Amino acid sequence: MTNIRQWFNQLSPLILSLLIFTVAMAQMGTAEARKSKEDKQLIRGGIVFKNYCVLCHGDIGDGYSRASKLYGVASLVIQPNTTEYYEKMITLGGEAVGKSSYMPMWGDELSKEQIHDVAVYLKILGDKVLRGEAVYKQNCILCHGVNADGKGRAAKLYDPKPPNLRTSKHPIEYKEMIVRKGGGALGRSSIMPPWELQLTNQEIKDIASYLKSIEE
Repeated sequence: MTNIRQWFNQLSPLILSLLIFTVAMAQMGTAEARKSKEDKQLIRGGIVFKNYCVLCHGDIGDGYSRASKLYGVASLVIQPNTTEYYEKMITLGGEAVGKSSYMPMWGDELSKEQIHDVAVYLKILGDKVLRGEAVYKQNCILCHGVNADGKGRAAKLYDPKPPNLRTSKHPIEYKEMIVRKGGGALGRSSIMPPWELQLTNQEIKDIASYLKSIEE
């Protein structure tokens, strides 16, 4: 009986350590799953914003847009607010939250998922790095990979391979230029295309800010 008790006492710390490790791993897995879900919402929300909202509200929600002159003194600036507030305004229109009637109802045109996603995206409009991450993941991951390490699904099709952007030490101006003009314009691989016709000037600046932020 004494031997059993001694064996159990020796084993208890190991069991406790394994339990703590298991709980920690479960929490890490939950956090990663939550981050992955948020990433997908931001990417989808960014796409919805670009297709439906930029014309009036501008690339970063500051009201500087092609259509702004049509609305006179109405403010098109997107003010910080809760996700629930944004969802209500997008679904029911501006008047539903005491804002301008120029803001139309989108509930019949956008799905609930699209409305939620764009509401989540609106929360990061003031952060150029997060905006840049969303644009990067909408346009660049096929070649450069989700982690910007050059291991995208299409990377194996190219020679030379897409570079690991995390190890790039180029200044932010260089990053902007290569996205804008393509690799060939800077003496790099011509496989890297110019994006200046597909992306806005602000989106290119945001991507460069994101790439600068992930340098190792």
